[in-house]
Amino acid sequence: MNACFSRRDFLKWLTQLCALSAWMLRTPFLFASDTKTLTPRDGQATVVIAKRPEVYSASGELSSSVVKQIIDAGITKLSGISDVNKAWLSIFKPEETIGIKVNAVGGRNICTHHEVAYAVANSLVSAGIKPYSIIIWDRLTEELLRGGYTINRDENALRCFGTDGDYEREPETSGSIGSCFSSIISRRCDALISIPVLKDHDLSGVSINLKNFYGAIHNPNKYHDNGCDPYIADLNSHPYIKDKLRLIICDGLTAQCNGGPGFKPQWAWKYSGLLFSRDPVAIDQVGCQAIDEQRKFKGLQTLAEAGRFPKHIQTAAKLNLGITDPAKITTVLA
Repeated sequence: MNACFSRRDFLKWLTQLCALSAWMLRTPFLFASDTKTLTPRDGQATVVIAKRPEVYSASGELSSSVVKQIIDAGITKLSGISDVNKAWLSIFKPEETIGIKVNAVGGRNICTHHEVAYAVANSLVSAGIKPYSIIIWDRLTEELLRGGYTINRDENALRCFGTDGDYEREPETSGSIGSCFSSIISRRCDALISIPVLKDHDLSGVSINLKNFYGAIHNPNKYHDNGCDPYIADLNSHPYIKDKLRLIICDGLTAQCNGGPGFKPQWAWKYSGLLFSRDPVAIDQVGCQAIDEQRKFKGLQTLAEAGRFPKHIQTAAKLNLGITDPAKITTVLA
């Protein structure tokens, strides 16, 4: 033994090692996730579909208690952990700051329901995340207000606000894009949850998870040519998104199959559910299928037949951001 490493030092080191090992065995859920890789190593992806028709009352009111039931069912099924708090902690650590990216551009009728976003935030708090370590955000505060959100910038509480021009000063490139990123995504958050809407888009075909991050850059207006392809995929390949995105919960309580991204009541329907995944591409693939099924039900052409096939989903898969092959995507009900 090295003379500089005494028997007392060795015993002290051994005691600490044993204590650490015992702690890890007691709390394996804190180490269950690979925070850098959303897609499982075996090339498979899981999308959980949690639907509850009773989430809407006969008069059309949304039940907050049923929303919570859906979220609890989805996160436990996706993680394979029956304890809700441990399920959350298999993905996030208590010391992290978590950004919840919602989509409020369509207004109250076709946006991420604030009931869903706040229920997710409250579940994280119950699991041990500090309220001040959670930021619900989107591109514009004005749009959040229209979506029914309560704006709060108090750094000692759960926060909710828009980027509103608070971007990094220097643009960064990612494939075909060159943009200044929101400081929320670049510096304030360690991890991200994306809560997009299950809806059609008149240019990109669909606006689900991948397109949700157009709200994270200062110049999304530049990237709508060619059905937003390859721009959406290139944006999502940037480390601010690729390396921080841990969970996607697609809000399909009210979905839309045509005429998006704005609200068109004749094409909206109550899907009455949420989709959960850790694969940012697979969830868009499954969501796209749900939209096409509703289009057929309504007597509309499929997105491909209408000339709006969402090419960006396939491009994202080619960039190894996730999976589109239906044979490798497992959909399960919760």
